[in-house]
Amino acid sequence: MASELRVGFIGLGSQGGPMARRIIEAGFPVTLWARRAASLSPFSDTAAKVASSPAELAAVSDVVCVCVVSDADVEEVLTGSDGVLEGLGSGGVVVVHSTVHPDTCRRLASAVASRGGALVDAPVSGGGPAATAGRLLVMAGGDPEVVEYCRPVFAAYGDPVVYLGPVGSGQVTKLLNNLLFTAHLATAASVLALGRSLDVDAGRLAEVIGHGSGASFALARIADAGGTLDRIEAYAGPLLQKDVRLVAGIAEASGASPGAVLAAADAALELMGHSR
Repeated sequence: MASELRVGFIGLGSQGGPMARRIIEAGFPVTLWARRAASLSPFSDTAAKVASSPAELAAVSDVVCVCVVSDADVEEVLTGSDGVLEGLGSGGVVVVHSTVHPDTCRRLASAVASRGGALVDAPVSGGGPAATAGRLLVMAGGDPEVVEYCRPVFAAYGDPVVYLGPVGSGQVTKLLNNLLFTAHLATAASVLALGRSLDVDAGRLAEVIGHGSGASFALARIADAGGTLDRIEAYAGPLLQKDVRLVAGIAEASGASPGAVLAAADAALELMGHSR
């Protein structure tokens, strides 16, 4: 159903692109911005408008969604020259879908508040296919009323949308999820390797475990990738390294002991050649 909310979207990559298209198809008035013209080409058949800068996009948007890669990218898009904060109106909302340090979101939330707006951190999980299907897991942190204000937008590409607490809560939750996924990669890859050494076919072993109590999302991804971490390492290794580093640092700063899950995640990074 179309909404009066005007949505801006920045970050049209393999995950952000399908998210933006879902918002457009849901009937929201959408404005896009991208560094590269090639990123905008897939939207030439849509009603979306294109801004010349993040500031121009923010000036015509009630909710600005940001889905770029790193902390530095988020900072630049929001606070750089012609950034979102230069155009954001009073009452505007910035949604950070990127997976970054929670302190980055907390710091930027203060900057957004100084302009009369609000920030929600809402990292997502599921990748491009889930975004296309409208089944991304959205982990939202921020003022609960602001999250509810944004919920119709989130519903265009997310199911479920889970509210987790103050700004930063979404990022902490996403990092913990990725920590556990990385740890599962180590245990799943190791058990398949052990099976091979014991003359058990890795594909059949993965099929059996996938229907048993040892099943995991990580095991299924490894099985789909041929039974090893080689293909997963190529596209996910550096990102998982970043996320494990972040959550390890957060745990250390807070005095919390991560226990066995960090050791297993470190083992997975070692197997992929991306030591923490």
